Amino acid sequence: MLKALLYGSATAAPLIVGAAVGLRWTLPKQLLATLMAFGAGTMIAAVSSELFEPAFHRTGALVAGLALFLGAGVYVVANHLIETRLGPAAIGWALMLGTILDGIPENTALGVSLSTGGGLVLVVAVAVGNVPEAIGGAALMRDNHGLSHRRSFALWATTGLILIFVTVLGNTLSDNLSDAQISTVQAFAGGATIAVLADSLMPEAYREGGWWVGMATAAGFLVAFVLQG
Repeated sequence: MLKALLYGSATAAPLIVGAAVGLRWTLPKQLLATLMAFGAGTMIAAVSSELFEPAFHRTGALVAGLALFLGAGVYVVANHLIETRLGPAAIGWALMLGTILDGIPENTALGVSLSTGGGLVLVVAVAVGNVPEAIGGAALMRDNHGLSHRRSFALWATTGLILIFVTVLGNTLSDNLSDAQISTVQAFAGGATIAVLADSLMPEAYREGGWWVGMATAAGFLVAFVLQG
């Protein structure tokens, strides 16, 4: 449980620090785009090596594939509902809710993966991806909704605590799950993460940073790949 608490905190701390930065300063869009692209690269490596690959080998293409598509589908539908209900004027709230939405399956899979000796690449990927989401979301809350810094920070800090709790819960439940069930959770989280990359992180990075963000994505993938060794 201690390891799960530490790994969960490692994903939540960048979220909280990012929110504090977003509330206090306005960072260049190109810098945020670079962080997003780098995080996308790390996530690509994490999904392949720590989420889908072990699920594929343990349960086969059918079960792992179905779980992958289910995870992607749940995220896509839920994200669409958030955007429809909140609209573009509430994009800061949407980013925070989106962080929770993709963070729950990711951090659950992180907690579960710790029981099989994995998790390092995934924790790096999630932590790096959380930074630009928190900076951008907190800044938009500050500029568009008139929320006090204290209230906005409290909301993001609560989000971080939720992710820590989910990581510890996933690790605790993994003791009572079969290998097939653990693999299903991992594949589901992999699908949700792929949908996050395709729907949000990579398009936003390209829109704000331009063609060169492909280099930052490649750098993120390389770092995560090297960490696997």
